[in-house]
Amino acid sequence: MNVIDVRAFESDFVIYFGGEPKRINAYTLASSLVSIADAVKAANTLINPGYDVEVVVEAFGEGSFKAKVRTLYSGASNLFSAENLKTITLSVVAAYVYQQTLSPDQEINVVVNTAEVIVEQGDNKIIVPRDVHDCVKEVEKSEKFTQSIGKTFEAVEKDKNIESMGFMPSFDDEIPIILIPRARFGLISAPPEVEDNQREVLEVADLHILRAILERGKRKWEFVWRGIKISAPVLDQQFFDDFFAHKIMIAPGDSIEVRLRIYQSRDQDTGIFTNNRYEVVEVLRHIPRMKQVALHD
Repeated sequence: MNVIDVRAFESDFVIYFGGEPKRINAYTLASSLVSIADAVKAANTLINPGYDVEVVVEAFGEGSFKAKVRTLYSGASNLFSAENLKTITLSVVAAYVYQQTLSPDQEINVVVNTAEVIVEQGDNKIIVPRDVHDCVKEVEKSEKFTQSIGKTFEAVEKDKNIESMGFMPSFDDEIPIILIPRARFGLISAPPEVEDNQREVLEVADLHILRAILERGKRKWEFVWRGIKISAPVLDQQFFDDFFAHKIMIAPGDSIEVRLRIYQSRDQDTGIFTNNRYEVVEVLRHIPRMKQVALHD
């Protein structure tokens, strides 16, 4: 299991831009770094009132493009002491980004302890100290913070050469311990309006059909989606028009590529969104089951 401990990000981290090695669009780099700096400053205002933070870029790395970011804190010595300073701002940024971009097609297990919060999904386990976790819950209420993080991912999403973005503690690491693939940029580049801790996510998904309901309505089909069994109605009326016109023949074992609407709710204690229900809003492609063909001499 890949263990991610956000305590690795305290005074600095390396931003990883996956894509064409050794090159990056200057506007993409500048826009993303400025937005990250704005997010760090917004978070620091809440975490360390009375302290200023300067965000500096120290070096650029080889391989897929990397930029090292460091925070430098300063405060009024007659009012504050080093004991009041929490050098966790970058850890808060990393934890927030990770939690917002958790894959919507995998189950999430959250364990809340006195000292830390542990989030498990698939082969990944992220360890978030309680002080960082509590600060994440505070900064996500800040419009300036969330907008700045959103602008960071808007910048990389516009650049078609960027395949992923991540965070690593050191240039020596080959693979980021937090890696967000391009497919999940939309979860954070334009976060949906959240009312009463609810949100909707639209995802392109390949669904393996377990049980089909071949009539119009909201009765739920049964599917397997990347190893998870889900139930969802098919709301695409054009799909049913094509089926009843015999343009599509559904058989056991077939799959469909769809636009899947996922309804999520946020746990108030952890701040993490989990899936509640699903709807197939559009069928993009019918994928017949592969049939074995006997070979004859």
